[in-house]
Parts: sequence; structure tokens; C-alpha cells
Amino acid sequence: MPSLLPSAWWRPDVHADRRPFLIGRNRIQAAFRTFFAERDFMEVDTATLQVSPGNEAHLHAFSTTALTTDGQPFPLHLHTSPEFACKKLLAAGESRIACFAHVYRNRERGPLHHPEFTMLEWYRAGESYTALMADCADLLALAAETAGTRQFSYRGMSCDPFAPFERLSVADAFERYAGIDLLSSVEPDGKTDRDRLARQLTQAGIRHAPDDTWTDLYSRVLVERIEPHLGEGRPTVLDRYPICEAALARPADDDPRVAERFELYACGVELANAFGELTDAAEQRTRFEAEMVEKQRVYGETYPLDEDFLAALSVMPEASGIALGFDRLVMLATGATRIDQVMWAPVAEWS
Repeated sequence: MPSLLPSAWWRPDVHADRRPFLIGRNRIQAAFRTFFAERDFMEVDTATLQVSPGNEAHLHAFSTTALTTDGQPFPLHLHTSPEFACKKLLAAGESRIACFAHVYRNRERGPLHHPEFTMLEWYRAGESYTALMADCADLLALAAETAGTRQFSYRGMSCDPFAPFERLSVADAFERYAGIDLLSSVEPDGKTDRDRLARQLTQAGIRHAPDDTWTDLYSRVLVERIEPHLGEGRPTVLDRYPICEAALARPADDDPRVAERFELYACGVELANAFGELTDAAEQRTRFEAEMVEKQRVYGETYPLDEDFLAALSVMPEASGIALGFDRLVMLATGATRIDQVMWAPVAEWS
């Protein structure tokens, strides 16, 4: 049974060391709120307790039980993202929204991960996901300017937050850093050829297991060969994910094998995940169900689907949306080395 570890963050000497990072956090958050207000975004506040915490196979939620007025139990979950609620607000008629949300992810703790952290999400109805790339460029520069720095640094890597972004497709990144033709293992209908990809990993000298799925192989290459190079010197937008890794993103118009999804990197750190949003409720249901089959296979558990969310998709307008790890960006801007250094009151630790 894990035991609670003594806490140190509240000790005056420790707090004195952390306080400059925390002041930087507050200043950056205030600057970001002004940024969105000046662009006619409505700041919204969503409920933390949800029917479904999200339906990605490898995301783990904190769960609880609500009691009705007569004491009957009803399962609820702390959200892993405010995404479902924000998209319901788009369906309700909002067109530009932004949300600073505390979100919760179980089985996650380390220099870049925390069980509870702040996610900044914003959505643009009727606008392309490329508009979000411009937002990211402005926000990285604003964070650096507010913190009084010209360079982000982390674990030996540096990045100029004012430099033009590198925009790199996932397929090009696999070719450049691993010599792998990724899309040769993806069919136009989205089906994947696991064995074909495995042979390419073998040729590239990347170890893998016989029971690795296509997604497992893909993730190995991404983590081992690609992510360490992203955001070196300048920020990188890793764009056009394989459709089987689309999550809640729609297919690209010019190639059904890839999706309108990008992730933003600086100093090898993933900062944001963006979609040209999928509004096909039937397709989204199919994806969620497949993710829950995989979650059951790997972890022996599943989460319910939010039927209310799927219903809202049928009236949600075309939109683009993005989730940015606010604490991680504050880390890079202020020079902190651990995510808990930029949190006013970190979650208790256990071992």
C-alpha cells in the first residue's frame, strides 16, 4: 500500500525559492486573459465532474460516486479535459471561447506531469485549425515577453519563442528522423498494416515486441526518434497525424489517411494538441468505442460514452480547437525545471 510522503512546498524557505516562478505564472495568465479578451473570446468555466472523463485508451481518470437526494449512487469522473463541455457550448451558440481549467489525470507524475494541472483550451467556430497555429506563435512570444526572457531552455535544449515555427508533417518526421515511410502502412480507409510497419522498425534498428500493435509501433518511433528533435532552436508544429491517431480531429480534405491535427513542441516538450474538429457524431462514436475496446484489452476497464456530447456534435458548427498545457509553458518561460515549481499548491505525494 503506498504511503503519503512528507510535504515541503509550504515551508518558508522552499516557498521563497518557488515564489518567482509563481509570480511569473500569474503575470503570464493575466497577459493571456487580456490576449483572448482583445480578440473577442468569451472566457468560460466548465464543470469538473462529468459523466465521461474522455475516451482515449491510455488516459486514466479519477472517479467518484455521487449520491442522489435519496442516497442512490451514481458514478462520475473528474474530467481529463474540458473539451466535451466546451464543444457543447459551441453547439449552444458560442463562437469564440477560452477556458483555464483544472484537469485531472491518474497514473501521471514526474517533471512534466502532475495528477492535477491547468489546461488552457480555446475554440474558433467557423475557422481553420491553421488559425490556431498563429495563436500559438503569438502566445509563446507573449509568455516569453511577459517573463522577460528571449529563450526557452529545458534539459540541454533551447528554443527561440519569437522565431517562425517549423511546420512538419508526421509522415515527414518519420522519414527524416527514422527513415520510415509511415503512410505506406495506412490505407485510404484508415486501416493499418502492422506487419509492414514492424518490418520498417526492424530495418531502422528500433526494438519492438511481437505483440505490439500498429499504434504501439508508431508510439515507439515517435518517442524514441522524433520527439527528442522537436522544438530545437525554434518551435515545431507536428502536423497531419495518421487518421488512426486522429482522436477528435476530422480527416484532411486532400488525403483521407491523415487528420487535421497538430501538436506544438518547444525544447522537446509537447505543449499543445489541436484539431480541426470532427463533427460527425457517428464517426466519433465509432472512434470512442474502438478506444474503449483497446482500454479494456490493456487495462481491464472502460469509461462510459457521453451521449449528451455525441448529441451536441450533430448541431455543433465547424470549428477548430486546441488544448495547451499551461503549466508546461510557464515552466519554459520562467526557467523552472519541474512542473510542481509553477503550481501554487501541488498535490500531495505518495510512494
